[in-house]
Amino acid sequence: MLLFVVSLAALCTAAARPPLSYLENHFAADNESEEVRSAAIKRLLEVFGMEDPPAIHRHKQPPQYMLDLYNTVADVDGVTKDPYLLEGNTVRSFFDKLRSEQVEFRFNLSTVARTEKILTAELHLFKLQPLAPLTFNRHHFCQVSVYQLLDTSKNNKTQDKKLLSSRLIPVHSTGWEVFTITQAVRSWMIDEGSNMGLHVVVRTLGGSQMDGKLIRFASGRNHHQSKQPMLVLFTDDGRRRSTSLESIDPNDTTATSSLPQASMSGPSSRSTRSLDYSEEEGVSLPCQRLPLYVDFEEIGWSGWIVSPRGYNAYHCKGSCRFPLGQNMRPTNHATVQSIINALKLIKGIEKPCCVPDKLFSINLLYFDDAENVVLKQYNDMVAGSCGCH
Repeated sequence: MLLFVVSLAALCTAAARPPLSYLENHFAADNESEEVRSAAIKRLLEVFGMEDPPAIHRHKQPPQYMLDLYNTVADVDGVTKDPYLLEGNTVRSFFDKLRSEQVEFRFNLSTVARTEKILTAELHLFKLQPLAPLTFNRHHFCQVSVYQLLDTSKNNKTQDKKLLSSRLIPVHSTGWEVFTITQAVRSWMIDEGSNMGLHVVVRTLGGSQMDGKLIRFASGRNHHQSKQPMLVLFTDDGRRRSTSLESIDPNDTTATSSLPQASMSGPSSRSTRSLDYSEEEGVSLPCQRLPLYVDFEEIGWSGWIVSPRGYNAYHCKGSCRFPLGQNMRPTNHATVQSIINALKLIKGIEKPCCVPDKLFSINLLYFDDAENVVLKQYNDMVAGSCGCH
């Protein structure tokens, strides 16, 4: 009797245990799914011009200048307001690495690719309130000059610095002052070892050195990050438009209103059921633009992307049935193809396809591996409208 009970228990355990082939298939499916996800993320990184996702900087605050610049060129979803607002397609910000008590600054530009074209480089300095009282001070303006420090050991150079920018600023003012230093940065990109830094000199209008208590700039050592010296670099990485699709202003509603549109938040449950019902009945809907929201948090990128948190890429779906009306935005080629298909003049000629015919660019504000904040513009990321092609 005991033998029978043991045998019965063994049978029950065997019945409860999944077959080995099932487990193998299950793990194989998991591995395949993980491989697909990994390949998809890698390809998406390539779209954004990266090999690996940058490190996560959850507690870092981006410079206010970069936040303001992002809000100037992009809407709440990251879509470019005007493609001509930004010079180039990349803006990088760098904090001073020297952190000296003197008015000398050095910036690490190792994250800038040599293929990037340097368009403009700006030194941003925050001018502080004077420590000394200005009641009896006869100076109302001063001359602020920015010099590039030179390596005198190379090529028997006799000069130890080179003037980059110089201008008058009010002695009693406070706030950000911006100086163009493009020439220096271009030389540093050619020869990284020549980057000896920058030196700022303040003089009276008569040319004499000015008291440091009267004219002070915030340093990286003693002042809050929001006032630290910063280099802002405008570049172009050459990743320009590679398609022939026409770009339009995303604020131009006439460009996207000719086809049926779905709401930004996605179709309601009722409209989703209607869409499924139509497909089941074999009734195809006309070519239209539908939502396709890309959530950076779900992808796992929210730790290094500052803005946006995601964006609506949209996608095109529907049929391009004969006859093609102008509301379908057909090309002449698509119209001819539609006629050939309808008349069955040639075998194997399909109907035209519903595809994007207007594309918008988006902007990404993010931290790179060196904790620099980067604003980058990516073309052809949002389907602005759909048409039959």
